[in-house]
Amino acid sequence: MPAQGAANAQKKRNREAADWILRNSDPNQTKADRTRFQEWLDRDPENCRTYRAAERLLGDATRAIQSDSALANIKVKSRSGGKPIIATLLVVALATGAFFALDGPMRLEADVIAGTNEMPVITLEDGSEVQLNSSSTIAVDFTDSRRTIRLLQGQAFFQVAHAAERPFTVVAGTAKVTALGTAFDVRYGNDDTEVTVTENAVQIEIDGNRAGSVRVGQGEQAIYDYAKKQVAIAPVDSLVALAWKRGQIVLDNAPLSYVVEEMNRHFYGRIVVAGSALAGRRVSGTMKIADTDDALAFITQALHVKATRLGPLIVIRQ
Repeated sequence: MPAQGAANAQKKRNREAADWILRNSDPNQTKADRTRFQEWLDRDPENCRTYRAAERLLGDATRAIQSDSALANIKVKSRSGGKPIIATLLVVALATGAFFALDGPMRLEADVIAGTNEMPVITLEDGSEVQLNSSSTIAVDFTDSRRTIRLLQGQAFFQVAHAAERPFTVVAGTAKVTALGTAFDVRYGNDDTEVTVTENAVQIEIDGNRAGSVRVGQGEQAIYDYAKKQVAIAPVDSLVALAWKRGQIVLDNAPLSYVVEEMNRHFYGRIVVAGSALAGRRVSGTMKIADTDDALAFITQALHVKATRLGPLIVIRQ
């Protein structure tokens, strides 16, 4: 596996391990969730190794909390109103925080990093412009014959300067998007890659398959689903698709997991969902994604759920 693909796979594995740490700490965890956890461990030996590393990190965090009386005395009542859960969520916060903070290799590779709640506009040396969404990262590789941008994480909008002799390509994971004199948006997500075209067209290749490449025209959006390994193309309202540039997000029956992924771009800690069933709940509407408090209020009201906040961690639960 190429270095970038291996790094992306490990990053995804770290995220999944951190999520399983949270789910497995829930005293009301379902049998279905326990089965899915075992299936995840059995799927790849690296999953097991990563989870064991997460457990060791969790143990270190537990010992750190126990040695600090101020932290050790934090208590959170369980949903049943029974025995308090002492500092469990804070422990998970430290564990998950460590996973997501340690993107050292990616940061060394990056040329531009947008911080939390930053959406910078960068002018490249060829005159093209790139606007990054919050918590997004790119690496720039320009030569005399080609212009390549690697979207290492997050989302970016590209306004491409015309130079037919130097193709302009954005690489997001295994997706390669080549501009055909255009403006377009690429979102490199946890479950899929979205490409939205606002001017002219782009050509998309998956896994280097030129013969199977697809053309996406103005006013269209292509979504590459990692699990299905399929690209779906549909008309899109660019004002809706690019609402992130205005600090908003427009949701049409979107799963909560997607919403939380977008909220995390703008939050200095970590927002997680307690349980896969809740993560799959659907929500529609327009929310201020750049305002975490407003977004949480929208979610809790729309889905009738609760948000528990402990330091850098917010847990959305039933």
